[in-house]
This record gives sequence, structure tokens and C-alpha cells, in this order.
Amino acid sequence: MAHAVERIEEEIRSLTAAQKVALIRSLIAELDAPADADAERAWLEESQRRHRELVEGAVKGVPGERVFEKLRSRLRR
Repeated sequence: MAHAVERIEEEIRSLTAAQKVALIRSLIAELDAPADADAERAWLEESQRRHRELVEGAVKGVPGERVFEKLRSRLRR
């Protein structure tokens, strides 16, 4: 296994910068992919519900700047 990894690393080092970027993006996307289709569907439904609540006026949005100010304040503690 160690030899296989070393061989792969050697091949990667021979790639151009653009090819390395494409490979890294592909690997990160694979790692970040939802564990299953049900999770992806659930997040989509949740985001649609939240958007609908904003559009209908059921909830009020908070400006991003205020959100980040609160976050920075909490992190300084």
C-alpha cells in the first residue's frame, strides 16, 4: 500500500498546476458529498422551506453584517 501511495504522489507531482487544482477540487467534492441522497434531499427541502418563510414574511432576515459581528464577538470571548 505504501508503495502505491508513493507512486500516486509521484504522478501527482508531475502534473501541471491546473491539473493539480482540478484533481484537488474533484477529491474535495467527493469528500464533501452528502453521505446519502436522503440527506441531500432533506437539506434541499429545508432550504426551500426557509426561503418560503422569508418570502411570505413569516420570518425576518438578519443582515449578514450583523450575523458576522455577533459571531466575531462570540469568538473573542
